Amino acid sequence: MTAQEFYRSVRGRTAAFCGLGGSNLPLVRLFAQHGAIVTARDRRSEEQLGETAEELKALGVRLVTGEGYLDHLDEEIVFRTPGMKYHLPQLEEARARGAAVTSEMEVFFDLCPCKIIAVTGSDGKTTTTTIISKILEAAGKTVHVGGNIGTPLLPQIDKIGPDDVVVAELSSFQLISMRKSPDVAVVTNVSPNHLDIHKDMAEYVGAKKNILLHQNAFGRTVLNADNEITASFAEDVRGQRLMFSRRHPVTYGAWMDEDGEIFFSLPQGTVRVMNQSDIRIPGLHNIENYLAAACAVWGLAGPEDIRNVARTFPGVEHRNEFVREVDGVSYYNDSIGTTPSRTINGALSLFDRKLLLIAGGYDKNIPFDPLGPAVVEKVKTLVLIGQTAPKIEAAVKAAPGYRDGNPKILRAASLEEAVELCRGNAVSGDIVSLSPACASFGMFPNYETRGERFREIVNGLEPKAESCTKN
Repeated sequence: MTAQEFYRSVRGRTAAFCGLGGSNLPLVRLFAQHGAIVTARDRRSEEQLGETAEELKALGVRLVTGEGYLDHLDEEIVFRTPGMKYHLPQLEEARARGAAVTSEMEVFFDLCPCKIIAVTGSDGKTTTTTIISKILEAAGKTVHVGGNIGTPLLPQIDKIGPDDVVVAELSSFQLISMRKSPDVAVVTNVSPNHLDIHKDMAEYVGAKKNILLHQNAFGRTVLNADNEITASFAEDVRGQRLMFSRRHPVTYGAWMDEDGEIFFSLPQGTVRVMNQSDIRIPGLHNIENYLAAACAVWGLAGPEDIRNVARTFPGVEHRNEFVREVDGVSYYNDSIGTTPSRTINGALSLFDRKLLLIAGGYDKNIPFDPLGPAVVEKVKTLVLIGQTAPKIEAAVKAAPGYRDGNPKILRAASLEEAVELCRGNAVSGDIVSLSPACASFGMFPNYETRGERFREIVNGLEPKAESCTKN
């Protein structure tokens, strides 16, 4: 079915869009314009929706808002927003009565006219997705990026040609209901995450695995050989299986040797791609991201394209992003550090000295035990904010090697106070990093807003008349 045929098929049918977030809102407009009878449902009130509510009503869209926004969900087609729990009773009831309960990405996968490369994982999705897109662009491809990053893809489908390439970042929330897999499936790693939304770790892992389960024999799957859960997916791969490792050689895929030389191996032989020193963005995790990207693009782009991007790509915002130096203290924004593993492999792996770390936030029911030893080893002053502050402090104090005051642990009621505490405890030459190991909800709507606020606070700091020299 083409996109035009699909939109003709929804004319005159009732459609509900549950949650007016980034992926659903453009579809509400499209469905209304194509003659569907549209209901937009959102927990926020019409007053909170503001101009959006007025615009939708002008398009003839019925609004159902407030706490009961999912009541009487009797439309023929139901789109859920990605962050909505898949097994909500209202959605289960809709499925039971025969409604088509779907999502923007599910429909896009059915209608997309070109090759799709999709990336998932607990950490590294956005950077790997971006690297893949930039390598393909360097190779002369027309690339469309979307999914869990950037703009929704389905509203753009008329602009996508059969020779283009789509690169999509997919979250577990999007994957849990997918019944079609991409041409190239990339899994960067899997560690505990989003256990506040998924009923358990098994459901979370199963959602991630969905990225490859529906491939045919002509598909390609790229897996992290150094991650136990990800490597276990290998037995379910139907098509070409490429592994990547920064710790040991692999028979098929990308790997790094002890000298930092990066190679790509296939039955035809092994090709040198580059050295880790060619990668502009720092961190061991970014070496893994490039290894994954090399596997994804091999055959569509060459080693020179990979090297050129590695040498020039400065990284994605909010990922160990240098903000500013004030009074000899360097401030880094790693707001993307939304899990313990991301903070451990990101901010805590980058620098040759102990940091002042701002951590804490929303509780996704992820264990913080692994974070404790890394903080003891890598952090001199830990400033905790948000709901998870007590859990993180307990994990650090329970870690082997912890001694009272090593690290120094402080509490702050806000991000502004956290920055001030770091400033008061830092000396020239120190590094302050915002890498929360938690989601931002409760204090900020998303990690981007949190990172932007951190930048604003740091950029607003006035240099002291004399640099602080306290120990």
